[in-house]
Amino acid sequence: MPAVDHAHPVDADAVATARANVLTPLDADRLGRLLALLCDPTRVRILFALVAVDELCVGDVAAALDISMDQSSYGLRALRQAGLVTSRRDGRVIYYRLAEGFPHQLLEHCLSQLLSISTKES
Repeated sequence: MPAVDHAHPVDADAVATARANVLTPLDADRLGRLLALLCDPTRVRILFALVAVDELCVGDVAAALDISMDQSSYGLRALRQAGLVTSRRDGRVIYYRLAEGFPHQLLEHCLSQLLSISTKES
C-alpha cells in the first residue's frame, strides 16, 4: 500500500459540505431497505403496473405481469409492508394502489432514465 504523502482533509470546505449533506445512519438504513425492495424485478414491475392504472387486485397484477398469484401476492405484501402501496377491500377482492404521495416521477423518469443509460446486457 503506498504511503500517504498529504494530510487529510485535503479540501476542508468540501468535507464540511459533504458532512452537512450526508444522510444520518438511521435514514441511510431506512433508504437502503426501501431500495432493496427495488432489487426484486417482480416488485419493480408491480410498481410500474400500478403507475399505469389506478389500482389492481392480486390476480390482475399476476395477469398483467404474466406471473403466478403467489409471486403477485408476495410482491404486493412486501410493498404494502414498506408503505409503498395501500390496499382496500371490496367484498372478497383486495385492490392495491400506490400509496398517497408516492413519487410517480421516480418510476416514470428516474428509473426509466437509469434503464436507458445503463449498459445493456450482452
